[in-house]
Amino acid sequence: MRAISHPIKRHELYDLIESGEGVDLEFKRQFSTPEKIAKEIIALANTHGGYILFGVDDDGTVVGVQSEKSELNEVEHAAQFLCDPQVRIESEHVHAGGGKYIVLIRVAESKNKPHVLVDFDSGGRKAKIQMKTGFVRVGENSIQASREVMKVMQGLREDAPPLKLSIDFNERALFSHLEARGRVTLQQFADLVNISDRRASRILVALVRSGTLLLHTLEKEEYYTLA
Repeated sequence: MRAISHPIKRHELYDLIESGEGVDLEFKRQFSTPEKIAKEIIALANTHGGYILFGVDDDGTVVGVQSEKSELNEVEHAAQFLCDPQVRIESEHVHAGGGKYIVLIRVAESKNKPHVLVDFDSGGRKAKIQMKTGFVRVGENSIQASREVMKVMQGLREDAPPLKLSIDFNERALFSHLEARGRVTLQQFADLVNISDRRASRILVALVRSGTLLLHTLEKEEYYTLA
């Protein structure tokens, strides 16, 4: 864990808190479990990055932390051992006034997506079967990433296989649908051109990689639009 390169000032901290939880900001009254903290770190790294503030209630009330050293150690453990690949984080211990302190964790958007949560046995050894579960931020919530989102993140990595893209009947039908209706789900596209969900997924992911489509993630639905 590294110290934050540009320490935050108290008024900046309160401006951040007043902005409320969102896609790049998570409040934690206290440290919960390593797995839950790893989930939040992964979600931020897999999305646009952001901050986790320990010692702040969901409504923005500053309650402070009991032991900043203990909190930082737990967060470092979660980032280093429960995130695969590891997520590098920055930390700061901020005096919030009134004798209260907040632990601020900064998570940058990762260039090595997707990060997933891994499982360890009771002896602290990585389990034989890893939990290939990724998370992303949607609004103020961290939710499990779908297979489509995971595929898109994998496809956008620098070490991803070269993109092979062709425009034929299926793609033209997709573009016509999007121009008429504005959006399409995976199932709608598969039904539209009568192909398997797997093949439809490959086409959609390739078009996202090429910058032709955008994938929109909601808590209950995912859909694609023209970029």
